[in-house]
Amino acid sequence: MMAIKIGMTPPHIGGFIKRSVLPDDMTVTEAAKILGVGRPALSTLLNENASLSPEMALRVEKAFGVKMDTLLKMQARYEAYDMRQREKSIKVKPFDFGETGEAAPA
Repeated sequence: MMAIKIGMTPPHIGGFIKRSVLPDDMTVTEAAKILGVGRPALSTLLNENASLSPEMALRVEKAFGVKMDTLLKMQARYEAYDMRQREKSIKVKPFDFGETGEAAPA
């Protein structure tokens, strides 16, 4: 598995699978048949327009040997990084527990 350095943008898992898991000469259609999925679904993932589902991760593990857990950790790392980039757009006020630890009155 590739090492992720601090501050490095994590790769989208679809691009990783396309570049590092599938054989270079394998078509999307061939890979979809091997995985038992539709070509459009796989293409959307490989072109970085969809997230990796646990089921697809397991299919990749069974077909190509890359552990499902590794793939899902990479997906989670990518999603967490992406959310941090959009953090300022999420407007939520901190909850005030007050001195007693109970919810403050509205």
